[in-house]
Amino acid sequence: MKKPFSLPFRQIHLDFHTGPWIRDVGQDFDAREFAQTMLRAHVNSVTVFAKCHHGHLYYNTRRPERHPGLKQGLNLLGKQIEALHREGIRAPIYISVQCDEFAADNHPEWIARQADGKPVGAGPLAPGWQILDMSSPYQEYLAEQTQEVLRLFKPVDGIFFDMCWDQPSLNNYFVAAMEHEKLDPEDELQRGRFANTLAHAYMKRFHGMVKASSPEASIYFNGRKLDKLATEIQFQTQVEIEALPTGGWGYLYFPKNVRFARTFGRPYLGMTARFHKSWADFGGLKPYAALEYETSQMMAHGARCSVGDQLHPRGTLDAAAYELTGKVYQRVKERQPWMEDAQPVAQIGLFQAPSVAAAENTWGAGSDEGATRMLTQLKHQFDVVIPESDFKRYDLLVLPDCIRVDEALAERLRQYLLNAGSILATGTSGLNSDGTEVLLPELCLKCEGFSPFKTSYVRFDRRIAADVPETDHVMYEKSVRVTPANGAVNLARVVEPYFERSWRHFSSHYQTPANKLSKYSGALRKGNVAYIAYPIFSAFANHGNYPCRLLVRNILDFLLPEPLLRVDAPTGTESSVMRQGKRTVVHLLHYSPERRAPNLDIVEDIVPLFNVPLSLKLAQAPKSVYLAPSGTKVDFEHTGGRVNLNVPEIRGHQMVVFE
Repeated sequence: MKKPFSLPFRQIHLDFHTGPWIRDVGQDFDAREFAQTMLRAHVNSVTVFAKCHHGHLYYNTRRPERHPGLKQGLNLLGKQIEALHREGIRAPIYISVQCDEFAADNHPEWIARQADGKPVGAGPLAPGWQILDMSSPYQEYLAEQTQEVLRLFKPVDGIFFDMCWDQPSLNNYFVAAMEHEKLDPEDELQRGRFANTLAHAYMKRFHGMVKASSPEASIYFNGRKLDKLATEIQFQTQVEIEALPTGGWGYLYFPKNVRFARTFGRPYLGMTARFHKSWADFGGLKPYAALEYETSQMMAHGARCSVGDQLHPRGTLDAAAYELTGKVYQRVKERQPWMEDAQPVAQIGLFQAPSVAAAENTWGAGSDEGATRMLTQLKHQFDVVIPESDFKRYDLLVLPDCIRVDEALAERLRQYLLNAGSILATGTSGLNSDGTEVLLPELCLKCEGFSPFKTSYVRFDRRIAADVPETDHVMYEKSVRVTPANGAVNLARVVEPYFERSWRHFSSHYQTPANKLSKYSGALRKGNVAYIAYPIFSAFANHGNYPCRLLVRNILDFLLPEPLLRVDAPTGTESSVMRQGKRTVVHLLHYSPERRAPNLDIVEDIVPLFNVPLSLKLAQAPKSVYLAPSGTKVDFEHTGGRVNLNVPEIRGHQMVVFE
């Protein structure tokens, strides 16, 4: 039986965007040293460049796009692939798509145009990229380049197409193509939809080209929105999550998106970089602890690891960068036996929040980040799901803040509840968009639209008030006014302020103080269904107010009394549960990103935790529990369907194996 496609665990994404003004390209390239450096750094896959954003080619070709400064006669790409293959290292090939300076400069009519007629991308006096329109003849130009690469390097290990987002345009080609499809170029929404259709068409075309030439090749189109994977996974052999935490993505981007990407049954990887900041930060080297954390996050979620770098124009690798990467990848290699074919175990299905652009307003914006952050802090195990997902895999579904429930989804949720599932909905999830109508009657509430108060307070009911400070807790986001129905009970009540703060009447520096307990519910529950009247997850994302987490935590204790994992550790400790055959592996991560610059969080120090209590829901007692990769045995007890133990130490990343 043919083994399914698998990605290597220790990859390098080797950028090589090199401007035409640099004239000594590849001058110091040594193929053997290049491959040996990768080998010493425990790398087993390197993405190498056929074509960069400058539009230049790095192999022997008669095409005029060959880099003018590339050493005469040097087939740089060919030599890289040959040297890497000699050491048993995979070598997929990079091709830039919508960024091509050579094509843009020689064919300005191919550049995408904004609604005001200005070119998309960098202006004439800005050092940056001009963006090409894929409805123009540029697509054929790109196809010719791709076909040449596929012919010269057949069979290719893979093709990585970059810069592949939906690009609306109002140049002549795009307008003509829209009119051919009887669409209105004056309509912004129609332009956006056509850009998506155009992207799908060229992705299908180029996917077919690669597979026709090299059937075993991997194919990835980078730059696509990950929330569209359900419709676009057909064009991808794997999912790659580009997420340089210090380059604008932040440390939550990867764990937020990997929980969705991993539900599609395809190999997936996380891509960070060795740079202190973002791509092409020459001379920028991040601290070891940061790169350890980033790759540990990837391992904990079952992802392959990719570290980005950029080759110096003369063709030499930075020794310090590969000393750093090698140290990290040695850790990955040592832990790989406990990651091969491991599958994530999740108890909660968290609905994918709509993008702000798709929402009718910004109410609930940030709920995906807030929900990921909160459930991670609570050590719950969850996937991100969509209405078409298999709900039977989860004990609990969470509908955060603004999930639209149509008739089809309502019926699926109803059947899920009949099969003993549980639901937590918040905000307008299960209601219409203005909170005046209940679309999911199982929520057991009556609604009256939005509260007139931007800020109000909640008073926890005694049933969920354990270890909650005894006060009325401020909620910085507007609630929906709801009351219990059909036997539902209040878990929290809304305390409204004296008045809405305005220039007409205000008191003190900030929000108006609480006045009196209202009739409205802050949270309610009936059986296995609970509802919170606030956009609690976006509130947590935007304000970080810990009573929001306490409210969700205590409600989940009703809905999920036996969580898969309990870990008595700081809220910053991350956890994941992976299943590898009959083996269960719990990953525990404790790193501390710090704000070291206005827009940069970094990890420089690893502070250990000791004797951390852990409890895993496991029907049968394991034969042994040990730490990987050291093999250190851990004492445990099995009682009431749970394995209880103390993890002796978490020094950044600890793997606890239940054999």
